[in-house]
Amino acid sequence: MDLKEKIRIIMDFPKKGISFKDITTLLKDGEAFKIAIKSLADLVRDKEFDLVAGPEARGFIIGAPLAYELGKGFVPARKKGKLPGETIKAEYKLEYGTDVLEMHKDAIEAGQKVLVVDDLLATGGTIFSTIELVERLGGIVTAVAFLIELTDLKGREYLSKYEVISLIKY
Repeated sequence: MDLKEKIRIIMDFPKKGISFKDITTLLKDGEAFKIAIKSLADLVRDKEFDLVAGPEARGFIIGAPLAYELGKGFVPARKKGKLPGETIKAEYKLEYGTDVLEMHKDAIEAGQKVLVVDDLLATGGTIFSTIELVERLGGIVTAVAFLIELTDLKGREYLSKYEVISLIKY
């Protein structure tokens, strides 16, 4: 199955000049979603890691089923104020301002190996904040994985310290 055919392209969203890759059309197709998760799992199966971590919200959509498929635990990086326990924070830049991700202080034990996952790699800013949280807790990021990579935006270069894995490239 060509998974690219299952992703809707929306021109000029969220602003003029952007070609938005809408994964909701892939997610609603049960077979395509299953193939996407299994295919991504096959790309990371030989990596050594104890946990999968992903940022809110689309990192949950890809990361949680990936963790389930691989028999690993999942650690969410949530928007500010959404986690009930004691947290650490990482700020990251958005197109028009900044935002904050948080992770429970007890989410990762020092020395645990972590695969960090999100739906899409563009410039790398959001995923880097998740990586920062993992590393501040003493976790070791063994790789970062994405359903989609926008190669022209060079996020892979921004994450050059890490092994970057992507299933679909534009």
